[in-house]
Amino acid sequence: MTMSIHQRIAEELGVRQGQVQAAVDLLDGGATVPFIARYRKEATGTLDDAQLRDLEERLRYLRELEDRRAAILESIRSQGKLDDELAARINAAESKARLEDIYLPYKPKRRTKAQIAREAGLEPLADLLLADPTHDPKAVAADYVDAEKGVADGTAALEGARAILVERFAEDADLIGELREEMWTRGRVAARVREGQENEGAKFADYFDFSEPFTKLPSHRILALFRGEKEGVLDLVLEPDEDSNPGEAPQGPSSYEQRIAHRFDIGDQGRPADHWLLDSVRWAWRTRVLVHLGIDLRTRLRQAAEEEAVRVFAANLRDLLLAAPAGTRPTLGLDPGFRTGVKVAVVDGTGKVVATDTIYPHKPQDRWDSSIATLARLAERHGVELVAIGNGTASRETDRLAADLIRRHPELRLTKVMVSEAGASVYSASAYASQELPELDVALRGAVSIARRLQDPLAELVKIDPKSIGVGQYQHDLSETMLSRSLDAVVEDCVNGVGVDVNTASAPLLTRVSGIGEGLAENIVLHRDTHGPFRSRKQLKDVSRLGPKAFEQCAGFLRIPDAEDPLDSSAVHPESYPVVRRILDAVGSDVAGLIGNTRLLKSVRPTDFVDDAVGLPTVTDILGELEKPGRDPRPAFQTAAFAEGVETLADLRPGMTLEGVVTNVAAFGAFVDIGVHQDGLVHVSAMSRNFVRDPREVAKPGDIVKVKVLEVDATRKRISLTLRLDDELPQAGGQPGERRGGQGGRGGQGQGGQRQGGGRQQGGRGGQRRERADSGGGAMADALRRAGFGGGSR
Repeated sequence: MTMSIHQRIAEELGVRQGQVQAAVDLLDGGATVPFIARYRKEATGTLDDAQLRDLEERLRYLRELEDRRAAILESIRSQGKLDDELAARINAAESKARLEDIYLPYKPKRRTKAQIAREAGLEPLADLLLADPTHDPKAVAADYVDAEKGVADGTAALEGARAILVERFAEDADLIGELREEMWTRGRVAARVREGQENEGAKFADYFDFSEPFTKLPSHRILALFRGEKEGVLDLVLEPDEDSNPGEAPQGPSSYEQRIAHRFDIGDQGRPADHWLLDSVRWAWRTRVLVHLGIDLRTRLRQAAEEEAVRVFAANLRDLLLAAPAGTRPTLGLDPGFRTGVKVAVVDGTGKVVATDTIYPHKPQDRWDSSIATLARLAERHGVELVAIGNGTASRETDRLAADLIRRHPELRLTKVMVSEAGASVYSASAYASQELPELDVALRGAVSIARRLQDPLAELVKIDPKSIGVGQYQHDLSETMLSRSLDAVVEDCVNGVGVDVNTASAPLLTRVSGIGEGLAENIVLHRDTHGPFRSRKQLKDVSRLGPKAFEQCAGFLRIPDAEDPLDSSAVHPESYPVVRRILDAVGSDVAGLIGNTRLLKSVRPTDFVDDAVGLPTVTDILGELEKPGRDPRPAFQTAAFAEGVETLADLRPGMTLEGVVTNVAAFGAFVDIGVHQDGLVHVSAMSRNFVRDPREVAKPGDIVKVKVLEVDATRKRISLTLRLDDELPQAGGQPGERRGGQGGRGGQGQGGQRQGGGRQQGGRGGQRRERADSGGGAMADALRRAGFGGGSR
């Protein structure tokens, strides 16, 4: 019996079917994942947001599968070819690929050679030779010659019969499924540089003579190969056997041909038709089946690579959005530049712009002293505490300017922080920036964004399309739909996990709150501007078009500091306020006396307040929230100190130990900003003494880390770093990267992740060199652009 969608999801997630049913009902009813995860734990059996996201994605796939299944059944039924056996096979198909395999013989297509041959009456000839190879093909073919039907002679008749058999072999669903899995297990990708592209395609040099099994290819390498092919640099060949030689014809029938022959009981037994049938098998494999499998496996490789790349992008985006906020501290934002000057913006503790300017401390103007005087005057006038410096062009020079400012004016007690400016220019030119900062020039808006993202990264970054924040790999090669859906889910989860001050939140931030769309967010801001700050959550119901359903979804995530009811500044949902009142009556306290009173809250037994409407998970959450109301899940704010005198690649020396900030994490390691305009790479093999399956287990974007410089390649602008500070430096004249403690393994983690020799290898040529070339786009945009790899928005 075929499992239902809910049964399949329950089995895959390892949960009860009732939990899945409840979650699906809530999703179908318009509830969001954050709302269900936080406020409907009893219904779903405490499924968390990660489980719910997996459930939501799987539900979408399985429903699409069912829609496709229904369309296929209807198509075959309309052809009059649907019988019970075929219907059962279609209903039993558990994937889209299996469905399409079954449907292939019945799929409407342009007139094929096989179809023309059938119309000419040649199918009986094909059936005869397949069923009884004792017949002489040439002799029996003579009986099917018919000039009026286009069969001029016996040769033409046999060609038509072969076309019919080739199509039959190539459209056997079970056979194709088996061959596809065999080729996936045994096959490989081989790449060669196209003639004349050696110089122009130098960034793909590690793939000029490359081969690796399908099953060992990591996502970034797959995307690099496909990009190299798309740019006309590489020729890719999908080889069905790992030990085959590209471009060389196999000696004798391949194992795949043997599988096809066995499937149709074809073999060389000395019968008259055996060789003709084996030739038909060979023709089917080389002209139809191999081509079909090649397309399928390309799709499979790309999908697997995209899924992993999207996962990495989403994980990095989550870390960036949940980075430590500096808080409500007046901040001076600097958007560095040389010729066009450094754009300056001062924002107060609420993020309001209170001053702007442009200074020219660098060449060609060299107005260093006057620039410091201007910054000191602005800092003193507006009580600035933090200086946020964008990490783009001229960032280190501007960082030195800020350091000189702090040295000359210790009374200002300033702290300087380097801030990722990824996406700042996208925000500056956006329609929302024009609406939010209409009086400011586009160039100055970037400085405002840099200052605000130090105060509250989440609140500022939600104003930018997540793809433009640039913390992924090969983001421009990914499925737009898949990427957007995943990143939007991350932003939604982050915003609702932190909570939003409804009286200060921007419309883009409110748009990400559960139950609030773009129009409703604008209505909330309009109501706030017209009637003043909200004093209670109840007042949200006065907002135009904010009905009961929207209120249910959003109220728990919207905070109102200093509200009339202290609960309105907490994550306790208004629907649970009666439970709090019961707790207050039981302990004999008011809300103000209970909130934050750990001793009193510890005396409360959650089970005493469980009833038919409210379960134990909700009561437990309420007590936890009352103990630490409005708790921000983000880490405490801290800053990294770049080494003085280390400002360019030329200043680096192997063996240096430096402090830096993790800017991006990819499947092959972490990129670290050490203050020299070029991110260094800590290869995954240099992150820990233990095997590292996922680099994010060790480091995340925003982490402050100490690293040791292993190698500096000034020509290619590459820096090799290690988190293992006792690692030995590479031996001069020896194999690069040969150092104690490197993790073994082919194709990526051997010898500490450095180059692993040359020539054609099963694992490709080397760890770090190839990995850097693989990182087409992302948060390390400056480093990669300067290295000639492109990608990423500022």
